Amino acid sequence: MSEMPEHEEHAQHADQPFPPAPVNEEKGTADVDRPEGPISAAIIAAGIGAAALGLFTTLAEASEDVAEWLQWNDRVGPLSGKTCMAVIVWLVSWAVLHLALRNKPRETGRALTVALVLIALGVLGTFPTFFQLFAPE
Repeated sequence: MSEMPEHEEHAQHADQPFPPAPVNEEKGTADVDRPEGPISAAIIAAGIGAAALGLFTTLAEASEDVAEWLQWNDRVGPLSGKTCMAVIVWLVSWAVLHLALRNKPRETGRALTVALVLIALGVLGTFPTFFQLFAPE
């Protein structure tokens, strides 16, 4: 079998998003450096879901109409709608971010920072001391 020149080998894989992974001769496996975008998408989506919960909690306190709309179960009250809506926001944002970031090589550091800020905002929105500031008198 003849050796293929390096420039021809790279030309064969030009249509692929990533060049072929080098093979680890000892283990017989490919050393794959996979993109971290899907991981980043999941991390940021978690932050978005937490922020959504804080937002829905604050909105339910600020508006009787929102609180009524979020009361999907009479025994649970508006909490049922707040949590279900937060889960929906989390899942939709995860899907959208996964598609947007799926081929990004290194994003987890920034994603963690963004997620921590969003989680902090979400936690703030669930504190009674905070959301009661928006309660109608």
